[in-house]
Amino acid sequence: MVSAERNSVPKVLLAALRWQPGALVRLAVWSVLEVAPLLLSGYGVAHALDDGFLAGRPGTGAAWLGVLAVAVLVGALATRHVYRILAEIVEPFRDDLVNNVVGGALQRSTVLGGRPDSGAVARLTHQVEVVRDNFAGLLLLTTGFVVTTIGAVIGMATLTGVVGLLVLPPLLVGLMVFLVSLRSMMARQRDYVLTDEAVAESASTVAHSLRDVVACGAEDRACAGVQRQVDAHADAERTLARMTAIRTLSVAVGGWLPVVGLLVAAPWLLATGSTLGTIAGTLVYLTQGLLPALKALVDGLGGGGMKLVVTLGRLVEAGERPVSRETAQRRAPQGHELRLDGVTFSYGRHAEPVVNHVDLLIPQGQHLAMVGPSGAGKSTLAGLLAATHVPDRGKVRLGGVPVGDLDSQTLASHRVLIPQEAYVFAGTIGENLRYLHPAAAATELDTVVDALGLRSVVARLGGYDAVVDPGTLSAGERQLIAVARAHLTPAPVLILDEATCHLDPVAEERVERVLAARGGTLIVVAHRISSALRAQRIVLMDGANMLAGTHGELLANSPLYRDLVGLWDIGQGRMVRDTLVKGTTGRSSL
Repeated sequence: MVSAERNSVPKVLLAALRWQPGALVRLAVWSVLEVAPLLLSGYGVAHALDDGFLAGRPGTGAAWLGVLAVAVLVGALATRHVYRILAEIVEPFRDDLVNNVVGGALQRSTVLGGRPDSGAVARLTHQVEVVRDNFAGLLLLTTGFVVTTIGAVIGMATLTGVVGLLVLPPLLVGLMVFLVSLRSMMARQRDYVLTDEAVAESASTVAHSLRDVVACGAEDRACAGVQRQVDAHADAERTLARMTAIRTLSVAVGGWLPVVGLLVAAPWLLATGSTLGTIAGTLVYLTQGLLPALKALVDGLGGGGMKLVVTLGRLVEAGERPVSRETAQRRAPQGHELRLDGVTFSYGRHAEPVVNHVDLLIPQGQHLAMVGPSGAGKSTLAGLLAATHVPDRGKVRLGGVPVGDLDSQTLASHRVLIPQEAYVFAGTIGENLRYLHPAAAATELDTVVDALGLRSVVARLGGYDAVVDPGTLSAGERQLIAVARAHLTPAPVLILDEATCHLDPVAEERVERVLAARGGTLIVVAHRISSALRAQRIVLMDGANMLAGTHGELLANSPLYRDLVGLWDIGQGRMVRDTLVKGTTGRSSL
């Protein structure tokens, strides 16, 4: 995995830098001006002492100090520009990371067999910000270290070239100690990031399953599972903290040893012609320039740099699109016939099948209704037909092609699933209606709106260009908008999963007749038994058992269907209880 990160993360960072070449040049220029006080500090101190105060010319010494004061003002102005330029480089990079994380999570959640990616919450809310902040910090540290080191070395060489022999060997040794340990620190940082995601994943799983956890009396077990992830994350953080000792050793060798060497060699330097000002100026370069720059670089690379590489590697890895659907062999369905061959599906490895070895053929253009008691598996069967569920065994075919071999665009262009909870976007009515068919003309909108009885709603809201607040719509109005949106799509297969349950019987009948008249296949998970009477064919579900036929065939062959029909008042579109009328059990008739 480390090798994968080395191959991908540098490319991502270099690409981010190449986006703004002009900004990089300006950043380098202003960074040089930002360290102007340091570049002049040692040289100015040396001349202030040797040519000024020690030579009995305090005016000259004060003039050199005045030059340093002006350099400080220039450095402060440069710092202001550096941070502005930094935002031009970093913020577009952050936006691209957000798109990468969200896009990858949506891809994994919406492909066939996909599942919600809870770890994406940690990546989006925490890891993206970690990368953004540390990328900016590392860019500042790197440019600052390079400019500062070059400036300090040039300054010391200007004062006396002998000092380089005291400075460069320990500096290189300190850097080598740090770089050798960086690989191990990176592995520990990766453990920290992964355990952070595991904590988010386990906590999210428990939160979403809380009702089942309480029902099963598994609170202690669920809590222990989350606690294990929290403990693992704490251990990773402690291990990472212990490795900071290596950074301290690197700074001591590379930064403090040159200072000690200069002080020890001071008598010899004075004896060989160096002045007190030269030694003082060199000491300023070491303590105010090279040592802080080295410490900042080591701390930055050892802390923020590791976080940047490991976290960015995780984001790049997690943002990749899944291979299974996007790289699947692209095949075009021949028509839109739907077929289930030996399909079995259950929610969980040890759960009873909801759909058990089902064979079903839905010819293209058929109007099919699915009925059965609550919990009988109607929505599950609709999900299998819509390819939002993956069968445990068997095949679901659309136009003769297994749905698993269809890419997402082809599948979306052939079928639309309308769930019970209709979703209305925060936008205009026209944008909501055109969502699945952006090229729909105004005349098409008018035709569908009038046919479905949605005209009064559109007029009340102010027309197609009016921005709608979804909270102001009733559940039935939201369902009508969702149905109209589906009607406009060119997809030949429409699947309604109780998508009209909030409409009255008259409105529901109008919707189903309009959708059936558009052509194509219409599959209705029936909320009312009256929907079955309008269908050409009916699928009756009872647990894992399934029976298909016409209304008359099911009345003749299925006691369950007769019972469902008998409990429904067809004229009023509502359930009724058995009542005793003149000593007999009276039920509503067809």
